[in-house]
Amino acid sequence: MIDTEHYSKRLTARRAELVERMNRIEDWLDDTPNPDTEERATEREQDEVFEAQGNEDQKEVRAIDAALQRIENGVFGICMECGEEISKERLDAVPYTTRCRNCMT
Repeated sequence: MIDTEHYSKRLTARRAELVERMNRIEDWLDDTPNPDTEERATEREQDEVFEAQGNEDQKEVRAIDAALQRIENGVFGICMECGEEISKERLDAVPYTTRCRNCMT
């Protein structure tokens, strides 16, 4: 039996970390650009990196939200492809996964 409370706590904590990081990224991106041309080029490169990280964080938050919904619906830990139970080891590694190891390959 899957300890959904354990995974719910982990997912909720991870979600909070990601939201905090996304807020910091948003603050960074909203900062007024430096008027120095050389520094602006460097800042633009950094902005691209932060923006990419923010996009990845948003994807993970959506996956976490979906996993929390599966917990609420009583289907957490069930492979959405084959219907078999996802192993504890896989859930421990990626708690928002939707597929078992066999269906991932």
